[in-house]
Amino acid sequence: MYLTVHQAKTYCYTGGKAFDAAKPTVVFIHGVLNDHSVWILQTRYLAHHGFNVLAVDLPGHCKSAGDAPGSVEAAADFIAALLDAAGVQTAALVGHSWGSLIALEAAARLKQRVSHLVLVGTAYPMKVSPALLEASVNHPEQAIKLVNVFSRSTLAPPPSALGPGTWVYGASMALARRVLASNAAVNVFHRGFVACDSYLGGQVAMAQITCPVLFVLGSLDQMTPPKAAQSLINAARAHEKSAQVISLPVGHNQMTEAPDQLLAALTGFLATR
Repeated sequence: MYLTVHQAKTYCYTGGKAFDAAKPTVVFIHGVLNDHSVWILQTRYLAHHGFNVLAVDLPGHCKSAGDAPGSVEAAADFIAALLDAAGVQTAALVGHSWGSLIALEAAARLKQRVSHLVLVGTAYPMKVSPALLEASVNHPEQAIKLVNVFSRSTLAPPPSALGPGTWVYGASMALARRVLASNAAVNVFHRGFVACDSYLGGQVAMAQITCPVLFVLGSLDQMTPPKAAQSLINAARAHEKSAQVISLPVGHNQMTEAPDQLLAALTGFLATR
């Protein structure tokens, strides 16, 4: 469905079910050079099992208009405005990679309006190498290949994922090219990486959230290695947050490499108060 957020047409995938603001709502936030489709398996299940889902295309990405966020903070403001536009008072936030930082910052700002926070493939600080930043501008095809090599621990998905014979590396390459081409005005690849690299508010944000937190980390993740999430985990525990950590034996794209395990982690966590 489409919502108007900050005077711009914004697309949210609802899992094939009509949106009902009276139901519990889960907002899914994608990472750099991704869109709503990376959550297709998890969102469809939740939408057919008692939840609203809003899997958003961030502004300036694919089906959403507006200016692509140049910072985690700007994207967090967008998430707050999205909840207002949807008429949702309270929601769970689920973010992957860059989206995990956006979810974290949004949860810190929205306080009690966020019931659960799920950080998938997260890291803090989420530094990006200067070589990759440069390549995202001057050699984007090479940079996309590098990102997909480091993001994947499998070439083919498990049977429950995208279907037998699906080439997940090729599918990810195609998605990245499509997202990059969707915005002729701004290089969303470079802008998203800069937003990750420059975000400095992670530990402060973790101290301010009021909801339980779930970390879902890939033990084979080379983009955001599990050890890179430790500062956020430590910050959550230092401030007596309810924090759970689940490690999956896959790389950075847990949504397609471990779809069932990620879904089980989500449903179990969302069932807690």
